[in-house]
Amino acid sequence: MELARKIAFPQLRGPTTKASGQFSMVPLIHFSDAAIEAFTVEFSRFLDQTDGVTQPEQLLELSSAFALKFACPWIAYGSRTPDRSFLKSVRREWAIILKYPDEWRQRYFKMGYGRIDPIIKASVKRAHAFRWSEMYKDASTTEDERRILDEAAMFGLRSGISVPLRGPNDSFAIMSFAQPCNRECPNRTISYLQFAAVHFQLRAAKFENQSGVGEVPKLSLRERECILWVTRGKSSWETGKILGISVNTVNFHIKNVMRKLNAANRTAAAIKAVSLGIIDL
Repeated sequence: MELARKIAFPQLRGPTTKASGQFSMVPLIHFSDAAIEAFTVEFSRFLDQTDGVTQPEQLLELSSAFALKFACPWIAYGSRTPDRSFLKSVRREWAIILKYPDEWRQRYFKMGYGRIDPIIKASVKRAHAFRWSEMYKDASTTEDERRILDEAAMFGLRSGISVPLRGPNDSFAIMSFAQPCNRECPNRTISYLQFAAVHFQLRAAKFENQSGVGEVPKLSLRERECILWVTRGKSSWETGKILGISVNTVNFHIKNVMRKLNAANRTAAAIKAVSLGIIDL
């Protein structure tokens, strides 16, 4: 248990707010022994569950289950490859919204909200987790940006936190946790979720290193179109209707993408296609 405690709370042992100088962590917060013990048990179980995971979507499901223990039923993760500038990261959609309500995910992509999302803008500038309400109240947040948060609330995402994640070679990602209520996450919960986000980022980086993708594979125009609609939550039938092709043809192109990217399924292929810069959402 003491070993698990040290793994779960590395930054509680000293003055640093970063893990190994690479991944941003939470500011120092003092917890009671009982609170640390309870979280240590949950986090240790989470570490054990994810230890043998071999696919990104499995890791996402386990992370989602962990977040649900803290009243956050929805999570999202997105990353930018190192060769993309932060300026472009703010101007262009870049993250796959993975575990948000379908209706909100579809509207987000349809309206191009990734280009003006205040969460993305804030994550680029901040070093550790923050509440969405902080961005809503911030004087630098525009009315258009506040409107995105208002609309998200209408679709059930009434409050949340986001965790900027910076890694080696200027890699950058964001993980967000959303709640259906207006109650703000306590500082302790934010700390717990940030630990989970950092662990997710470390595991995701390991997947990328083991993916076997060297040179960025070339996809045909139709392959890029099909995998793009996968990232937007569309089924093969819906994609076929949008593109004017049959379901079998859609599946044919998606299978080609999976083969080229060495991905086990369409979700993993979509994650790789975005992270490698093959498609922009």
